[in-house]
Amino acid sequence: MSTAWVVRSGRSGERDQWALDNGVSGGGWRELPDLSACTTKDAISALVSASFPGGSDGMRANYTGQLWALRHRITAGDLLVMPLKTTKRIAIGRVTKGYHFLGDEVEADRRHVVKVDWLVTDLPRTAVKQDLLFTLGSAMSVFAPSKNHAVRRLEALLKTGIDPGSVAATTTAAPVSTSNDHAQLASVDEPELAADIEQVALDRITGRIAEDFAGHDLATLITAILTAEGYVCVQAPPGPDGGIDITAGRGPLGLDSPRLLTQVKSGSQVGSPIVTQLHGVMTTHGAEQGLLVAWGGLSKPARDVMKNQHLRVRVWEAADVVDAVLRTYSRLPADIRTKLPLKLIWVLGDGDA
Repeated sequence: MSTAWVVRSGRSGERDQWALDNGVSGGGWRELPDLSACTTKDAISALVSASFPGGSDGMRANYTGQLWALRHRITAGDLLVMPLKTTKRIAIGRVTKGYHFLGDEVEADRRHVVKVDWLVTDLPRTAVKQDLLFTLGSAMSVFAPSKNHAVRRLEALLKTGIDPGSVAATTTAAPVSTSNDHAQLASVDEPELAADIEQVALDRITGRIAEDFAGHDLATLITAILTAEGYVCVQAPPGPDGGIDITAGRGPLGLDSPRLLTQVKSGSQVGSPIVTQLHGVMTTHGAEQGLLVAWGGLSKPARDVMKNQHLRVRVWEAADVVDAVLRTYSRLPADIRTKLPLKLIWVLGDGDA
């Protein structure tokens, strides 16, 4: 089985689409020149020290480990995973060529890459179980997910779109040496030690909503969100709903424009028939706007149907529902806040993370 790697395209996903369009992954480290001549970790370390003279020892060791992985350890045939900040989904592909320096072909923060054949570009995060999401949520830009049978599970996600989960068998991790060499490798091979706290928190909130607001309860949550946003809502009871879970409108009686019809699906991916059905009921009922809540995302045919509907219909996938919950949380009913207890905290933004 091949090795698996996670390579991010910027902290805010600024290079996500560029990476997908150009069949690459990587970037960053605009301060560094071509690494092709660096055939040892010591050479990488010296270059990092010269390029970041004011950096801490920990930062330089961390950068050295990641850059050595990008320069030497990631090879053709390896599995490559890229969490997409812009779409809040996950892309998976195969490395076709190891480290490549793009030079003056691109901007300085897009020069250090590996070539990738992207095979899946829209895997929803909800398809990945919580323990693997925690590993993928590292704050590092380059790392190797290995715990909890990550490689086997990522291969399955690539093939089937389903995370089979960990198995009962466990392995004992080798002790981490305190030497500089091993510390650099540990930072790459133990991504859980440098978790992205924000992403881990969002993934945990997503998991709680999936567990506690399944089925009709998700429609109840969406009704509460829309009410907090100023709509007057009528929610259909459990059971057959004719394609309408929530009817909403403005004004004291909910009769003013825009009139909004909402369909809520809490299960797997939504196909094109559901999208077509929503369009039909909107026309029948004279609704100006539609909202399709597709917790498990949309199939490709459904996305194709939606391409020309952005002025009339919005789609909320899992990440969009979480964003809406955070945006309106203080205005949600007490029973929902009890069921989904959240706490707002401040953390230090550590640039060396």
